[in-house]
Amino acid sequence: MPFLDDAMAMAPELTRLRRELHRAPEIGLDLPRTQERVLRALDGLPLDITLGRDLTSVVGVLRGAEPGPTVLLRADMDALPLDERTGLDFVSETPGTMHACGHDLHTTMLTGAAHLLSGARHRLTGDVVFMFQPGEEGCDGAGAMLAEGLLDIPDRRPDAAYAMHVFTTGFDPGAFAARSGPAMASTTNIDLVVTGEGGHASAPHRARDPIPALCEIVTALQTMVTRRLDPFDPVVVTIGRIAAGTRRNIIPGTASAEGTLRAFSDDARGRVKELAGTLVESIAHAHGVSAEITFTDKYPVTENDAAEVDFVEATVRETLGEEHFHRMAHPLTGAEDFSRVLREVPGAMVMLGAAPTGTDPATVPNNHSPSVVFDESVLPFGAALFAELAHARLERGIETLTPTREYA
Repeated sequence: MPFLDDAMAMAPELTRLRRELHRAPEIGLDLPRTQERVLRALDGLPLDITLGRDLTSVVGVLRGAEPGPTVLLRADMDALPLDERTGLDFVSETPGTMHACGHDLHTTMLTGAAHLLSGARHRLTGDVVFMFQPGEEGCDGAGAMLAEGLLDIPDRRPDAAYAMHVFTTGFDPGAFAARSGPAMASTTNIDLVVTGEGGHASAPHRARDPIPALCEIVTALQTMVTRRLDPFDPVVVTIGRIAAGTRRNIIPGTASAEGTLRAFSDDARGRVKELAGTLVESIAHAHGVSAEITFTDKYPVTENDAAEVDFVEATVRETLGEEHFHRMAHPLTGAEDFSRVLREVPGAMVMLGAAPTGTDPATVPNNHSPSVVFDESVLPFGAALFAELAHARLERGIETLTPTREYA
């Protein structure tokens, strides 16, 4: 990989930046210290910087020596509300906050790519957009950046977009992976309220107990998934919270539940909503209570463009070796707001195995665990691949890759 030697030489600097970010994690859309560190790391590079208005995003545009296509590279910057239990020397110094999903690695790799590509600016035919995004963890930071005009910042709307995500489990350490079509699920919030009439536990016949109806609905939702939906267009319905009552001898007037729906197509997502509404209403009627189920769509399906995945695969295999790329057999049931970018621009979400050296990727703590540890040796590889994808994509020109579907 033409950029790999330079990236390996940068490894100590990349490690220092990653650990600096890891010590000071922040949550949500407002990451002032993280934004400051990113700006400091980019200082001196020939980038046109744009900061977010209502969120602490950073967008850097590197303009090449000649006009041409535009490539967007994205890294998320936010952390999770967890108390870290890794025992690392650079453990989080912010109680209740931890980089448990590897976003500190993503930010570091993209910063490294900005340095690598800035050094090659004289041979770039086109522009590169570096998208440093807050609020991926449930705050839709990508959607907020799009609303603030992300795609209109460069002179030319991006022709391709790439993001990376590290995982300790599910992927070979140090290897990249991707798949065409759905790569990650959509996610929809489920809110369910059952309303009856409270009373004394000794006389349930004089009340209208919402709890049995709610319990039956939760069970029926799972049966519905296995009996009414196509198993080759799968969905996952999970109820993660149930709330009802104040004391053991009081029948409450209401009971509620919260959960999520994950799907790999808009059709399957819509089918669940349609069936669930009828199911909930019918069960409530049978119990003499009323019920309302509400669906709030969050992120759409993360759908990789087939031509762009072929390009990523060829780039990795040609520059790193055959063993460094794998096709994902199945999509992941997690969700990503980079999906919003991929609905506007052809591109790919690429996974990178980052289990610590000498550990078993099948058994180590996974992303979002307070004990998860990522292998920092992948930092130069991620930075180099970001740079290589942008450079090679610009070299191929505007018309060489044909998107496999329509984009906005």
